[in-house]
Amino acid sequence: MSRSKENRVTTTTVPDIAGLRIGVLCGGNSPERQGSIASGEHASKALAAAGITTELIDLGDTPLTALPGRIDVALLGLHGLYGEDGKVQGALEVARLPYTGSGVLASALGMHKPTLKYLFTQARIDTPAWVPVDRDISVESTLSAVRHTLGYPVFVKPASGGGSLAAGIARDEVALRAMITPTDDEQYGEYMIEEYVQGIPATVGLIEVDGRLVTLPVHDVEPKTEFYDYAAKHDPALRVEHCPSLLPATTTESMQYVAKRVFRMIGAHGVLRVDFIAGVNGRTTVLECNTLPGLSERGNLATMAKAGGIPYGTLMQHIVRTAYTKPGYLP
Repeated sequence: MSRSKENRVTTTTVPDIAGLRIGVLCGGNSPERQGSIASGEHASKALAAAGITTELIDLGDTPLTALPGRIDVALLGLHGLYGEDGKVQGALEVARLPYTGSGVLASALGMHKPTLKYLFTQARIDTPAWVPVDRDISVESTLSAVRHTLGYPVFVKPASGGGSLAAGIARDEVALRAMITPTDDEQYGEYMIEEYVQGIPATVGLIEVDGRLVTLPVHDVEPKTEFYDYAAKHDPALRVEHCPSLLPATTTESMQYVAKRVFRMIGAHGVLRVDFIAGVNGRTTVLECNTLPGLSERGNLATMAKAGGIPYGTLMQHIVRTAYTKPGYLP
């Protein structure tokens, strides 16, 4: 029986992964290094427990040029700059080494939030309004733009970052000025200022299973901090999670529909996580997407998969198989 066009994924012959040498790539030099190492350790342990030959590889001390001949396929547990943004993907393409997740183009689009938001706007997908922080434009000019377009409060975050690192709420012009004034110790070179939407953070995971794109149950969270920050994302005591979500069915169904639109819009492959805010006024808006969502056993993707009937170890094996179901050429 043929699959519907909506759920079809281009497939090739998928080898028996039990006979492969899987390299779980993690770490690197990203500001999100610690979260990436946790992803890699959990994924590697789960695959090894299934009897699969697995090697945990920290790209912070192992060059990509050392991988061909050492592993057969790369499971990407990388996060943030130089891992999630298409650079590692490009190197693996050149080396002709199969890897999990999206290709170069989708990875770059998913990572660079201003470009992604332009695409959302063109596709008429609701996303918070924003103002870029351009270092060639004075801080005063940026503050004026915010004053006349967004108002306060606003949310400031890196243009190419994740995990809520270097992000926060500015409730007035004094706070915003302090947050966007350049410093010598910045980890990120580009920032953006976003309309602050009060509401409940929620996320939707999509995973390819046996050639079919599966939309996982919606996950929502009530942070006990000012917003869903780095601390709340890594300390269960600072949040209350619901999966399946307690949001109204009309809201979660809309999120799942939009998540699939985002997947296809950027040309994602294998796995994707799309983050939303369910606004207190009934508005549902997309914040961003993650082409390499965290692989920790306690992370959002694993939690959604479990709610969808996919055990953690099985989820990791599904993700490995996606390395072999890409089209012959993936931009």
